[in-house]
Amino acid sequence: MSEKTLNTAPFATARASRPPLSRWKASGIHLLASAVIAAALVTVMLTVWYPWPLFAIAGGSGLMIILVGVDVVLGPLITLIIFRAGKKGLKYDIMFIAALQLAALAYGVYAVYSVRPAYLVYVIDRFDLVTAIDLEEADLAKARRDEFKHLPLGGPRYVAVTMPQDPTERQKIMESGLAGKDINLFPEYYLPYESQARVALGQAKSIAKLQERDPAAVKEFLASSGRTADSLRFLPLRYRRGDGVVLLDAGTGMPVKILQIEPW
Repeated sequence: MSEKTLNTAPFATARASRPPLSRWKASGIHLLASAVIAAALVTVMLTVWYPWPLFAIAGGSGLMIILVGVDVVLGPLITLIIFRAGKKGLKYDIMFIAALQLAALAYGVYAVYSVRPAYLVYVIDRFDLVTAIDLEEADLAKARRDEFKHLPLGGPRYVAVTMPQDPTERQKIMESGLAGKDINLFPEYYLPYESQARVALGQAKSIAKLQERDPAAVKEFLASSGRTADSLRFLPLRYRRGDGVVLLDAGTGMPVKILQIEPW
């Protein structure tokens, strides 16, 4: 019995002498955990929902600041304010902070997801970036192809849109366009981009114009991709927050890359 007591006494003494967790250390641990979660969310955001440079074109930086600010700052800051070792009810305070942070984070993720780029719509001589929030449920339900009745869950998808042949429908689209809702926001007229790739290629321009506007960006892409300037064409990419260009394969008309270069 005494031998057992002698063997465990050093551990009991070590536990008793261990200093209590300070509020700064508790907040630091909370900050580290929050930073790991934020890093995972930003990775998904940049690789799936907002692939570069759509992140910049669609204004993703502002959304990321809000999301990361809520996740990384809110919880650790509250922990720093209220934490005190040995405080009565501290466990419940921490649980409340965690619940509050998770609720704020869930709302932030929902906000980011709801305005994600959904479609890159080829329209006559350009691409229009359409976000998830731009499309109304009623319009999605009218889509003639089942694949366009629901928003893509992952990254943005290339599609094409053409004016209807029916005069009444054409008139409706024209009137809607004057009111600010163009044909790119009508999924009922969406087609797979592949079906219009050759048409798009016919409207595309030589990237020599891009080399004049931003030679460094074009040179960097050509060097990294192993492509030549003659193997590419481009069409403008339009969005209300910013513009860019979509590089097309000069042989097939299929999209190759988006660059953040002013096309106009």
